[in-house]
Amino acid sequence: MPKELLLQVAPELAVNELLLQEHVGKLIQTNTSEIKHITVLKRSIDARQKAIKINLKVLVYFKDEDYVAPKMHLPDYINVAKAQEVVIVGAGPAGLFAALQLIELGLKPIVIERGKDVRGRRRDLKAINLEHIVNEDSNYCFGEGGAGTYSDGKLYTRSKKRGDVTRILELFVAFGAAPDILVEAHPHIGTNKLPQIIQDIREKIIEFGGQVLFETRLTDIIIKNNEVQGIVTQKGETISASKVILATGHSARDIFELLDRKNIFIEAKPFAIGVRAEHPQTLIDSIQYSCDYRGDYLPPAPYSIVKQVNGRGMYSFCMCPGGVIAPCATSPGEVVTNGWSPSKRDQATANSGIVIELKLEDYKPYEKFGALAGLEFQKRIEKNAWHLAGETQKVPAQKMIDFIQNKVSTDIPKTSYVPGTTSVEMGQVFPGFLSQILREGFTEFGKLMKGYLTNEAILHAPESRTSSPVRIPRNPDTLEHVQIKGLYPCGEGAGYAGGIISAAIDGEQCALKIGEVLRK
Repeated sequence: MPKELLLQVAPELAVNELLLQEHVGKLIQTNTSEIKHITVLKRSIDARQKAIKINLKVLVYFKDEDYVAPKMHLPDYINVAKAQEVVIVGAGPAGLFAALQLIELGLKPIVIERGKDVRGRRRDLKAINLEHIVNEDSNYCFGEGGAGTYSDGKLYTRSKKRGDVTRILELFVAFGAAPDILVEAHPHIGTNKLPQIIQDIREKIIEFGGQVLFETRLTDIIIKNNEVQGIVTQKGETISASKVILATGHSARDIFELLDRKNIFIEAKPFAIGVRAEHPQTLIDSIQYSCDYRGDYLPPAPYSIVKQVNGRGMYSFCMCPGGVIAPCATSPGEVVTNGWSPSKRDQATANSGIVIELKLEDYKPYEKFGALAGLEFQKRIEKNAWHLAGETQKVPAQKMIDFIQNKVSTDIPKTSYVPGTTSVEMGQVFPGFLSQILREGFTEFGKLMKGYLTNEAILHAPESRTSSPVRIPRNPDTLEHVQIKGLYPCGEGAGYAGGIISAAIDGEQCALKIGEVLRK
């Protein structure tokens, strides 16, 4: 039977199948000719020592054993065109994977999405980048595939206890993602490849009888005796349904405001806020790999850094090696940043959100907004950034050491942020306590990563959409809203996920709970 091995090898050996076979042969004292194939099960980088190693978990097949290259297959979906209908609000990962799971269960999903399909979104992204025009329904956050479609497609998650991570990854591969995502410690699809995968998922939903309605925004939820009866769209259309999955994402502020107006219970929750820091990728490579030149066998280096500063966590978030900073406002009159990388991560700069944990007491100045206090805190910072940047989609920016020293940067070099930058003393963007923590934190970061604290690094503000500032409470057993029967708050927008994989898992879980109820 195949032999499983754990190996630690040089980078150039890890990418060369012949050299790897020779190494394994020596290790297990077997002639290379006896080895039929080596399958890599897991791969990660160990850069703790000067001599960088690649950790591999492999399965060795010998010449007398059958080996068939694995191929991911989609489930045996059935046509649900005439089945009972379930409405899904939002076509992000939570909504799309909920729809696929409903089809598996023999139920018909009707997915409504306020934004456009993946191709239609491109024109609106171009408009925000080049003309500073924000389409409130179609942007980096809203549209087919949700925020992840055009902001990287990172698939790493710590939510392994919530559901079957491998199942989600295998579904992505079956829909066209590279099989490497099943192997890498930090899998990533890439903004250039994810749109086609998302489109293929949508076409599969439609092929098996589901519906996907674009440019269809939820404006009301019909409720009678604390039970869902259906929804109303901005076109005035009513869609009747006894089960509604609310998977609208962390930036759907109008949904939070709708629930608040209807006295549907929601609550403020902590999130994190800060800046997006951009360094030359070569600098991050030299820090992480302890070398002047990365070479051909190592990927652009990421980093992950966490520090307690004044009793609060300050940490890197959504780090993008070889990536780009993007304008992610969802309404006119605000500036928001995020980051993404193409699949090859081959851009000249690395960027990462550097954010600080907020506490509920930070929202006290906005307590009159009740459950929307955190949302208002977030809004004020984004609006402030817009004013400071000349009421455009240019971003307030400052060199890192200049920020530490409270000094306006006299010149900001061109960064990857296409709309452009405006030199601003970053302390004007944030409340004083956040600015002070950022200053102290960057100083500490510089001690942890020698060379990180530099004026080659440019700060862009704000990084404010790390997660939802609102939670929509639900029953942990049924996943229904604690007050409204038939309403299933789901994914990042409801406060139950933190990325593509965890959102997809949560979408599946909500669909499974609905299946349990409707198939009794």
